[in-house]
Amino acid sequence: MKKLKSILFIAAILSTISCVVVNTAKGGKASEDWQYLFNGKNLEGWVVKVHHHELGDNYANTFRVSDGKIQINYDDYDVFDERFAHLFYKESFSSYHLKFEYKFTDQWLKDAPVYTYRNSGVMFHSQDPKTILKDQNWPISVEYQILADEGNGVPRPTGNMCSPGTDVLYNTKIDPRHCINSSSKTYKWDQWVRGELMVYADSLVIHIVDGEEVLRYSKPQIGGAVADGFDPAIKIDGKLLKEGYIGLQSEGQGIEFREIKIKKLD
Repeated sequence: MKKLKSILFIAAILSTISCVVVNTAKGGKASEDWQYLFNGKNLEGWVVKVHHHELGDNYANTFRVSDGKIQINYDDYDVFDERFAHLFYKESFSSYHLKFEYKFTDQWLKDAPVYTYRNSGVMFHSQDPKTILKDQNWPISVEYQILADEGNGVPRPTGNMCSPGTDVLYNTKIDPRHCINSSSKTYKWDQWVRGELMVYADSLVIHIVDGEEVLRYSKPQIGGAVADGFDPAIKIDGKLLKEGYIGLQSEGQGIEFREIKIKKLD
């Protein structure tokens, strides 16, 4: 019996060491230092930027908290009128593991662009929201694009990459597409989905959906098109993005977010 206990004890130690080695090899810390970005009660620590509005103007209460979730809600809108908006966390991050859960709602403003239907996103490596001009539509950033089934039988993966004012290397070269589809399955619009981002400064980015890697690319950098109305002084094409801000997107489609947390990586 003593011999069996000793064997089990040694096996447990070896298993623990193995886990630490694996985590370190992936670039992560051995400890689980998760930080919640959303406190579940209010938008403390977050700042709003709406197209055509000044920084901090949460037009028509677009971003609100309800039942422990951040809602993008259009109850108080008459028309969308190109009010693309983003809710940014106050701190800039470089290398990290981000986790969040999302679910679409049945709200969609019909004067919003047709591509926004069951479409949203999480922006990252974004420019400082303080540098976004009043009439700038999208921040210069990289986007973890969120999509859901449109009900027409056409596959619609989620966890894609879009690049407003940026470029990335995909299969070792700059990809000319604004959006690159992931390998994820298509999800129903009204189900909770777990999204994750593994970001290693200006080197590697990995998109994860419900625990499965669905996309990876490298060298996020300023470039490309799509974003308009920005300050030309900050759009230095070819500049690698080593860090930036995280933002939740509003494009005319209702969505909810919860369990938003981050772990900084070495």
